Amino acid sequence: MGEIKPTPWDNLSWLEFSTYSDMQGVVAGVDEVGRGALFGPVVAAVVLLPVEALSILMADEIKDSKKLSSSRRIKLAKKITTLALDWRIGYASTAEIDELNILQATLLAMKRAVLKLKVKPELCLIDGNQLVKDLPIPQQTIVKGDERSLNIAAASIMAKVWRDDLVQRLALKYPQYDLERNKGYGSQRHLLALQKYGTLPLHRRSFRPCQIQSCTQNDNYLFE
Repeated sequence: MGEIKPTPWDNLSWLEFSTYSDMQGVVAGVDEVGRGALFGPVVAAVVLLPVEALSILMADEIKDSKKLSSSRRIKLAKKITTLALDWRIGYASTAEIDELNILQATLLAMKRAVLKLKVKPELCLIDGNQLVKDLPIPQQTIVKGDERSLNIAAASIMAKVWRDDLVQRLALKYPQYDLERNKGYGSQRHLLALQKYGTLPLHRRSFRPCQIQSCTQNDNYLFE
């Protein structure tokens, strides 16, 4: 019988079971979604999982939200909601993205999510390689963190489900942009709609595909 190799989702592949297993206090994971979209806010989530939740989510084969189907993300998001000690959403608007640039707006969304927490973590694990400026909690960047930290993977799922739900609701108002399927990203139908109808107030006009004539309707849709 051949050697059984550990799967990528083995305990040893998750930082919470190795690097941070002896840490006193809870670790939080922070991740964002929508950074490359042409429409809508960039959304961040922070998740704090208790130790007993880690094995549960691992058994459910949690992974980076981009590697899960929509139905799996929604199912896992519901479970994370019940298991988490705390979780919060933060976002930066399209106006802030255009004013600050997408990187700074992303970091702002992350900061806003963390500052909403009622439970203070000992450490925030930030997906990527950029620290969040003026965050009043110790932080550590983790490149490809959604593949290495259960808390970051959970945050990626919560942010993705929240943002997808928002864009789905906006899709009902603006059906010509095919937002229901593209979630605000630059699909062919979305790009063609931009050429035909122009941009909406929630399009990111600092992004090259949106640097065309704006839609004539004055519609400041409030999504919160």
